[in-house]
Amino acid sequence: MNLSLGRSVWLCLSLSLCALLAVPGVAPGLGGEARLTLAVFALATCAWIAAPVDDTHVALGAGLALTATGVISADTLFDTLGDETIWLLICAFVLAAAVTRTGLAGRAAAFLVSGARTVRQLVHLTTAALVVTAFAVPATSGRAALALPVFLSLAKALSERRRLVVMLALLFPTVVLLSAVATLIGAGAHLITVSLLLERTGERIGFVEWLVLGLPLAVVSSHLAAETVLLTTTRRADRREPVRITAAQLQEHSPTAVSGPLTTEETRCLLLLGTVIALWCSEPVHGVSPAVVALIGAVVASSPMLGTVRLKDGLGAVPWPMLLFMAATTAMGVALVDSGAAGWLVGGLPDGMPAWLFLAVVVVVGTAAHLVLQSRSARSSVLVPLVMAAAVGAGVDPVAAALASTAAAGFCQTLPASAKPVALFSEPPDGVPTFTPRDLLRLSAVLAPLSAALVLLFALVVWPLLGVPVLLESQP
Repeated sequence: MNLSLGRSVWLCLSLSLCALLAVPGVAPGLGGEARLTLAVFALATCAWIAAPVDDTHVALGAGLALTATGVISADTLFDTLGDETIWLLICAFVLAAAVTRTGLAGRAAAFLVSGARTVRQLVHLTTAALVVTAFAVPATSGRAALALPVFLSLAKALSERRRLVVMLALLFPTVVLLSAVATLIGAGAHLITVSLLLERTGERIGFVEWLVLGLPLAVVSSHLAAETVLLTTTRRADRREPVRITAAQLQEHSPTAVSGPLTTEETRCLLLLGTVIALWCSEPVHGVSPAVVALIGAVVASSPMLGTVRLKDGLGAVPWPMLLFMAATTAMGVALVDSGAAGWLVGGLPDGMPAWLFLAVVVVVGTAAHLVLQSRSARSSVLVPLVMAAAVGAGVDPVAAALASTAAAGFCQTLPASAKPVALFSEPPDGVPTFTPRDLLRLSAVLAPLSAALVLLFALVVWPLLGVPVLLESQP
């Protein structure tokens, strides 16, 4: 295998760190298990950044290395696969497969977008539709794939207005990525964060709690991003000219009907999805776990009489490699904390750092981390354990710090390769005009600081009003 210069540099850095950790005199306060954990993390991070190896293979290899060396037990490694958050995501994907097959998402998009009369209305109605999909389709890549036909229909209807098509090509992946924070199932990184918080602090953030904290941020950040995309990509003359999108135009790229009466399957699926979401949101009333609710919904959605998708096809839509990746990286996060490696890494932070400054650093690092680690879940598995350990030392509530880090990591659209939704819309089929890397960089230069400032504002002002304090309870 030929290594490029960049890959060679990362490999040399990780091997050098491993060699230093093997020297007893280096870092005298670091125990043997912590040294092994840091070495494994260094190699795994290097592989995630530079090696042409699947991220899941790297995570599984790291988890096995930590288990074989005794840093974590086999039960710790395998129990992550049985976590209820994993089951929640599995069942959510089965439900999403049922929704996708019926075409309900296309109907909802057509209903909203066809009401637009101005460019600004089109942008914000499209944004609202994309935010809603976070409740029906887990994972950003799945939502982007679901939204692509809608974009192609809009691009065809607006084919004579190239700048508007380029603007929409930027809008779709941007909103998909930033709106994922609305729900617990919006990204695998959220489930990793929740699992690590439960493991280390005993704080359980359920579907409703995440919804209360994440949905306002998702709505504000998505519409702020939509306005930013609009202003940085189009001219005033483009925005003044009216638009008219009809259901017939959207129908051309949709395999299912986007208008007219609902079919029997669509009605059943809509009732089922509405019931599941209602039960998720009313968990404090009935006390049934969201994972159990999702399992009931998945069984009904795939049942012979009431379902709209076969169980085999529904399970086939589940991204099993991603689930294995999440389980392995969660176990790695546990090892980083339990071995004392996380505490040692953050032990050199200056004392007396103000809470707002600490959270600002967390948000900036989380926002910029996608330039190094492309996987959102990998970023959480590396950053969240360190952030939680550092938060305790700084007197900051680890829940607030972990949420801020995870929310900030939702910004990952600087380069086409930074996220799968961006890559998907950077080369759409049918010769549709799309954005260039220069367009993406120009948008990122404006949107990155805005997104980071918004997350920091929520962490310092909004989330404390919703029950997540900035400071630990023991702090004055």
